[in-house]
Amino acid sequence: MAFNHLPAGAHDAFGPLSRTPVTHSVPMANTHGPGRPKPPVDPKPTPGTVLDRLSRGPSRAARITHTEHLPPRAGRHAVWPDRIRTDVVAAIQAAGIGHPWEHQAAAAEHALDGESVVVATGTASGKSLAYLAPVLSALADGAEAPPQNAQQRGALPRGGGGLRVGGRGATALYLAPTKALAADQRRAVRDLAAPLGNAVRPAVYDGDTPVEEREWVRQYANYVLTNPDMLHRGILPAHPRWSSFLRALRYVVIDECHTYRGVFGSHVAQVLRRLRRLCAHYGSEPVFLLASATASEPAAAASRLTGVRVIEITDDASPRGELVFALWEPPLLTELRGEKGAPVRRTATAETADLLTDLVVQGVRTVAFVRSRRGAELISVITQERLAQVDRSLARRVAAYRGGYLPEERRALERALHSGELLGLAATTALELGVDVSGLDAALITGYPGTRASLWQQAGRAGRAGQGALAVLIARDDPLDTYLVHHPEALFRQPVEATVLDPDNPYVLAPHLCAAAAELPLTEADLDLFGPATEELLPQLEAAKLLRRRATAWHWTRRERASDLTDIRGGGGRPVQIVEAATGRLLGTVDESAAHTAVHDGAVHLHQGRTYLVKHLDLEDSAALVEEADPPFSTTARDTTSISILETETEIPWGSARLCFGSVEVTNQVVSYLRRKLITGEVLGEVKLDLPPRILRTRAVWWTVTEDQLDEARINPEILGGALHAAEHASIGMLPLFATCDRWDIGGVSVPLHPDTLLPTVFVYDGHPGGAGFAERAFHTAAAWLTATRDAIAACECEAGCPSCIQSPKCGNGNDPLHKRGAIRLLTRLLAESPPAPPTEPAP
Repeated sequence: MAFNHLPAGAHDAFGPLSRTPVTHSVPMANTHGPGRPKPPVDPKPTPGTVLDRLSRGPSRAARITHTEHLPPRAGRHAVWPDRIRTDVVAAIQAAGIGHPWEHQAAAAEHALDGESVVVATGTASGKSLAYLAPVLSALADGAEAPPQNAQQRGALPRGGGGLRVGGRGATALYLAPTKALAADQRRAVRDLAAPLGNAVRPAVYDGDTPVEEREWVRQYANYVLTNPDMLHRGILPAHPRWSSFLRALRYVVIDECHTYRGVFGSHVAQVLRRLRRLCAHYGSEPVFLLASATASEPAAAASRLTGVRVIEITDDASPRGELVFALWEPPLLTELRGEKGAPVRRTATAETADLLTDLVVQGVRTVAFVRSRRGAELISVITQERLAQVDRSLARRVAAYRGGYLPEERRALERALHSGELLGLAATTALELGVDVSGLDAALITGYPGTRASLWQQAGRAGRAGQGALAVLIARDDPLDTYLVHHPEALFRQPVEATVLDPDNPYVLAPHLCAAAAELPLTEADLDLFGPATEELLPQLEAAKLLRRRATAWHWTRRERASDLTDIRGGGGRPVQIVEAATGRLLGTVDESAAHTAVHDGAVHLHQGRTYLVKHLDLEDSAALVEEADPPFSTTARDTTSISILETETEIPWGSARLCFGSVEVTNQVVSYLRRKLITGEVLGEVKLDLPPRILRTRAVWWTVTEDQLDEARINPEILGGALHAAEHASIGMLPLFATCDRWDIGGVSVPLHPDTLLPTVFVYDGHPGGAGFAERAFHTAAAWLTATRDAIAACECEAGCPSCIQSPKCGNGNDPLHKRGAIRLLTRLLAESPPAPPTEPAP
């Protein structure tokens, strides 16, 4: 965890903190021709100099579509509030931090005043210290409280030495989205609070905590670090055993809160409401302290997440080194053709491996982010092979970092990166959150990560010690990536997205009402806490015999644990177990809602860096039997979808067209899968599947057009289906620019004549039961969203459509029919009559 100052003896390749340069007598790597001449050694290369070396040659230079220069920024110091204990301030100073930045002091002031606060500032701006200062001060105060009872007086916590006998005092709870981040934070807190002795007793409590340690954590730890999953399944259902901790709970820290979005964020919001309810039962009212990457309207998002009023701190007073940010588009491969003869672009994975090779040769410490575990391993292997052709010693200085590694393996990689032993790391987003890797010089981002918040989070992993840094976004063959590298203003001139979540989703709320009733019987006083949908849901839960009303309260009626009704990271339903056929070993699980597309017969499944082929998906037993293999292809499921409108909640005119939002029922059936060559993405073949249809009730945005509008856009019946289909594909690809979702979180249907509207209609819907807020966000940003969609199609250099504009990797109809120019004309005509401003979005 980086607080805000440079570690002693910090070195870097850029600027005044430069390390001794690496001077390998080797040429730059080049996979498309003979080795280039050795670059001149510059003892203090700037980020711009490094980028110039990467782009040498006409083919390389043409791949950079834009370069953004962010100048360095000086920091602004403040002083800690005088209510922070002097020994806590001394401990912070002993860690090398003389004075806080202004935003740290402001956040601490609000916390001490009992006001919940969210700190939404840049990467490495010291958010952790902003909440740790008041938390440590409260815990140290509490440690001086008189013993509460004889039982506590008679026991010492493990490792205990100088702790005053008994007295637990104030407590704090820390929530992280991942186990790795919680473990990393515990080490940082332990080191920072070491001068305070046993006044601060941090402990991790998650699924990996040994049983013999859990009782000690419950009784004696006063700073418990966990995750929302453990809070949901392990702590809240067992609240009587946590009563002393909850009774004394002063602060709840929610780190990386921007990750709580969509269905997962909606579940976490209800878990936090259950926590607040139990705290009130035991007589406490904790203050929430949230840390977030830079986000749009962070106070509103944090308030929706926690259910309490939150104050935002967004003025980043920390210093920043120069950042050079390049947008990079891989070239088209003239020798290959994709579906329907569309041109194929070189993969972002192969392009990233090239760039990582060249940066390592220059001695530039680099992390390359990639979305999949297999992609991280693949980039690492390709880079090692290419470096071995140049200098075998360099090949050993590149590795992969991803989820699935043992904790000691991750720590060893982090140490090697810190020391400079490793020059290159291909990493999944396991490295995006929290783990301190200060001292990196460059970040390669393999494909747009889905949100601007994640993009800046990944770019911020370089230059974290305050030095200059280089970031490069390498576009995938995808409509959104292609749009962004040709419209840099969408990245650099726009605020980051608003965090989208919907705690009132009945599919989310219902199981949490059951869990809350199992913890303590629900009363009418709880209705406001859980939201306006509660009153309507309770009779339905009674009818389903999940709850029973007795007198003035609702009680859980079953013997099983109510918290098992839902997986807060999944979409509900019984998870499908992935079993190795030869040994019977359980490899993992996949959400029931994703099983048809992820583990169908013949699917390629990745687990902890190993590749498996699915031999059989048993839907009755919820099991997928797999065997280890090394196929030279990946698989992509294909499906067919129909949709019916259940209720139109909101409708506005676009001239004679209509823009609508409401509830729909989607019937989906996976019918086949494609095999694609790993490196090029070339389609090798299609295999039919026989799976039952699935029905999803969710929320959607849809728009209609009239015959007159079609005539004005010169859309005849022969091309109508293709124009609508192309507009649908591209709009799905572009929605993640406006809502915090991935294109795989949403779906779409286009129909030349829909039976419910009796007009040509395009639907875009949430891929989660009850909706996740993405379609609603699309409705409220429709004019900007569809304008960007039209511009993305028009800007693509292909003639008739390709994966960079209107083709979709998950199209159930094999991307047929599609009509690129018809889609452009159709969207242009529709947007000509769009409202002058988007409809007002309701406040959270």
